[in-house]
Amino acid sequence: MQVLVYFCHYKTKSNGDKKVTMKQITREPSHECKMAIMAVHDAIDVLSGKWKITIITCLLFGPKRYSEIMRDVKGISGKVLSRELREMETNLLISRTVIDTQPITVSYALTEYGQSVQPIITVLSAWGQTHREQITKK
Repeated sequence: MQVLVYFCHYKTKSNGDKKVTMKQITREPSHECKMAIMAVHDAIDVLSGKWKITIITCLLFGPKRYSEIMRDVKGISGKVLSRELREMETNLLISRTVIDTQPITVSYALTEYGQSVQPIITVLSAWGQTHREQITKK
């Protein structure tokens, strides 16, 4: 990513007149900026998609079985839920526990690391409520 910066540049002609031009310089973003952008890309990569944040929000209220998540997360298909849960398990956000009952029960819960997303979801939820109020006022 390049940042373009313009500044006034005074050029003196041979007859003594001054000509003002805009000179362009190119500056690379700082190391801190690059690191912040990279961190945001990483977070978006892990949390991206239509359903991951919704599933995490659902699991913030405690461990749930697959069918409970399907019921709480309206509109998600079983195939997509399975894929999302697998990806979130791979990224260490959730744990999958198989309970040896008849029939076998599988429970999903946020890991301690997965719970670290809660402040983001809290802020996102508050903004969403404010946004909904703004839109419904009109």
